[in-house]
Amino acid sequence: METQDKAVALKRMKWFAAALLVGAGVLFAIAKSQHDAGAWAWVSAFAEAAMVGALADWFAVVALFRHPLGVPVPHTAILPANKARVADNLAVFVRDRFLGTDALVARVNAFDPASRLSIWLAEPKNAELLGNRAVGAVGQLLSFIDDTRIKSMLYDAVRRRADAFDLSAAAGSLLSTLTADRRHQLLLDEGLKHMAAWLDKPDVQEMLAARIIAVAGEEYPKLIGMLGFVGLDAGDLGNKFAAGLVRGANQWLHDVTSDPEHERRKAFDATVERFVERLKSDPAFKARIDEHKREWLDRPELRGYVDGLWDEFTAWLGADLKRPDSALHAKVVEVAAGFAQALGGDPLLRDSINEHMRDALKALAPELREGIAKHIAATVKQWDDATLVRDVELNIGRDLQFIRVNGTLVGGAVGLLIHAVTVFAV
Repeated sequence: METQDKAVALKRMKWFAAALLVGAGVLFAIAKSQHDAGAWAWVSAFAEAAMVGALADWFAVVALFRHPLGVPVPHTAILPANKARVADNLAVFVRDRFLGTDALVARVNAFDPASRLSIWLAEPKNAELLGNRAVGAVGQLLSFIDDTRIKSMLYDAVRRRADAFDLSAAAGSLLSTLTADRRHQLLLDEGLKHMAAWLDKPDVQEMLAARIIAVAGEEYPKLIGMLGFVGLDAGDLGNKFAAGLVRGANQWLHDVTSDPEHERRKAFDATVERFVERLKSDPAFKARIDEHKREWLDRPELRGYVDGLWDEFTAWLGADLKRPDSALHAKVVEVAAGFAQALGGDPLLRDSINEHMRDALKALAPELREGIAKHIAATVKQWDDATLVRDVELNIGRDLQFIRVNGTLVGGAVGLLIHAVTVFAV
């Protein structure tokens, strides 16, 4: 509709300018029919000069867009003939006059975006609007996401990160931290205590006795038979042997627990240190761990786990978006309100945000300026001549018609002046 209005306004101005030219022609014809007698000489001088001015300015305006009357007069149809140069000059003009780094930074300073954002977010309706927009945007995103491709991307990302992860070195570093200051001895103490408590249980002792008799009967049936032959009870002997084993084991566990320098502790230390060192520096050991890691990564269970995580996430998110009390919506509103409050009460935070925006603008401005300039130039150059002429004429053609109007009136005035000089100077 705006384009149609511009076309109507341009057409009216063209008709008005043409009407002035026709009017000047009519006056000139009437004056000549009166043989320039008396005051008609002044009318004739005005009309003749007005026609000259109107025709000259008509030619100038038309020549800007096309060949006047279709005649290829040199230096006419200026705009389409020089489209590439006009495009480049327009791009440079916009770049230098409107997109200068200093000018953009000054606009940011004057606009104070952090304060304006704080004021805008402080309005509950705006925070609510932001929440609604976020929910709508996420809903649209879910509607066209390709789940299969996302799952493949997630799985590939997990594979790449896990494959690049040095599991052996990481485990070695973790164990080094856990065993610093002999902290691993605490684990040993805890294990020994649990073992002693387990051996003290009557049912455990009975189980050990039963196992001893069973194994002895299987491995040494003749020896068990001889015990019975000489009048000894194999079960009673097993119980006594198990009790002695428990007492001996408990005494050994007590000795290890109470003696920080026990040889078994030192052996445990040495074993842990060798294991940690192998994790960190043994190529063969690292290769074996990496091989097991890759075998685990190739298992279908990992792919199923990743797919399941994505399915669960999208199902939860989709259900949440449909709820009137959406958690996502509430969180966005809460964050917006909290951020507005923080901005409103912290001038340093506002200054920091504005400064970061200025710094980002300074960093992006050169590339932004050149990119916009190239885009303007390329866009204008891609227009066909008819489109270029039509669009430019629609936007500035109405104002150019005032040149024709002024040419008619100013030309007539100059004609009167020349006629006056001729009359009074002679």
